[in-house]
Amino acid sequence: MTKVNEAVAREAFEQAIATHKQDFGEFFLIRLYGMEVEYTDEECRISFEVKDFMHNPQGGLHGGVIAFVLDISMGHLLYRRSGPGATLEMKVQYLTVARSGRLTCIARFLRHGKSISALRAELVDANGEMVAYGTSTWKSLRAPKVT
Repeated sequence: MTKVNEAVAREAFEQAIATHKQDFGEFFLIRLYGMEVEYTDEECRISFEVKDFMHNPQGGLHGGVIAFVLDISMGHLLYRRSGPGATLEMKVQYLTVARSGRLTCIARFLRHGKSISALRAELVDANGEMVAYGTSTWKSLRAPKVT
């Protein structure tokens, strides 16, 4: 078993603390993992470099990190297209182990409804091999009224 590179983990944490905002694309965890968010008209793309502090004890990217990036890519796409939402359910299929390198998560709508939407996201490595994919159902939320 290898040790986590403490300097890299500390640097990621310090950078996240210094630059986060409580906003889409800029909140603490997305900054901690060094994730970059981009949009097209139909997609949300999140890219990041796998670091050893993201690994499970077996040396692969932790499934929770994978589920996290799938979820936020779909949530960010919904937010961009129609405002805030909440995940009602999500299913993740893990296909292979990612140990290092740059990964990209691409979210797209399967169905975009007024109140309920279905989305799919795929996490691929630098060679285009799919690491995992997820599907989810989302409920659109109304922004709270300011009084």
